[in-house]
Amino acid sequence: MTDSTGSRATAAIHAGELKPRPEGAMVTPIYQTANYEYHGEDYHDVGYIRLSTTPNHRVLARRIAALEGTEDALVLASGMAAISGALLTVLSSDDHILVQDTLYGGTAGFVAHDLPRFHISHSVIDPQDPASWAASVTPQTKAIYVETLTNPLVQMADLEAVAAFAREQRLVSMIDNTFASPVNFRPAEIGFDLVFESCTKYMNGHSDIVAGSVAGPAEWVRRIKVLHDHLGGSLDPHAAFLLERGLKTLDVRVRQQNASAQRLARLLEAHDAVASVNHPSLTSHAQHERAARLLDGFGGMIAFELHGGMESAEAFLATLTIPAVAASLGGAESLMVRPAAAIHSGLSREEREKSGVSDGLIRFSVGLEGVEDLEADLTRALDACRAAVPA
Repeated sequence: MTDSTGSRATAAIHAGELKPRPEGAMVTPIYQTANYEYHGEDYHDVGYIRLSTTPNHRVLARRIAALEGTEDALVLASGMAAISGALLTVLSSDDHILVQDTLYGGTAGFVAHDLPRFHISHSVIDPQDPASWAASVTPQTKAIYVETLTNPLVQMADLEAVAAFAREQRLVSMIDNTFASPVNFRPAEIGFDLVFESCTKYMNGHSDIVAGSVAGPAEWVRRIKVLHDHLGGSLDPHAAFLLERGLKTLDVRVRQQNASAQRLARLLEAHDAVASVNHPSLTSHAQHERAARLLDGFGGMIAFELHGGMESAEAFLATLTIPAVAASLGGAESLMVRPAAAIHSGLSREEREKSGVSDGLIRFSVGLEGVEDLEADLTRALDACRAAVPA
């Protein structure tokens, strides 16, 4: 299904668009109809919202496949719909999966608490130690799951080793690419099988819909779609319209967020109120060299901790005037959140600490505001925190 339309920026605007344009419309119309006339063709080719076969769904599938560099793609009602549906397609009762040690809270909760109800087990692996992975493989192991840049710590697994290990062990390799987006990284290019995006985030970029996608080989996408035809995790055509609109500015938005985040990460690292900063652009980042080799940009996500722990973090967040305290990411607005109080609150303190998510950790989604304004706001709030922490 991959649509060849030149550069990735051009593909984000034109890949998969309807030809000829309906009534000459330059924008794909919202096909807000639940069903379509049937003329004896294959029923699963007839437009129907639950089957994700409306024109809005088809345009998005072609465009996302083009951006990810895969044979096919499927757009769904959320990132978790894409992830959970794919896991339940790849894995069956008594199967086993390898997962990296830090995952988005929703994914971690699904793996730890929901998959066991289907008699599916998992083992946690150290994503920085490929030599240790084989010891966790069993005859029932069917897949390996990682994130391009982890949520919320912004760490980077040895992704090339993951893809190679999956091929060697005949496992399905699965990766959540949300923090990077296809602007910064295309996992299929290094051999990953299934690529997930929470399209709520960078892919849409306007904080006004919830959506997700899975991209990969056509046969795997078909099988995942068959399950979702039963589960009903389809995206409404109006949300599909908004996602297509958002994709048109994906390239320019992400590149700007890359640049702003790099400047702000340097500012944070240099301030004496800050205890630690994770952003792949920094030479102090443990996987900086790997990120510089594999990524086209370092992304708009920063994780950092202040001296003084949770109390300092809460005071800092309350002092800011531009970034809002909210749990999503990837939109035009800068957002900050303490993961322990929000996206990882469903995990026990022991589970969070084991994943490296401290109570004082702050996740920063850099938006599209003027970077000078963000620098001034952060500096003012950091200075206030420094003054409040005893020497």
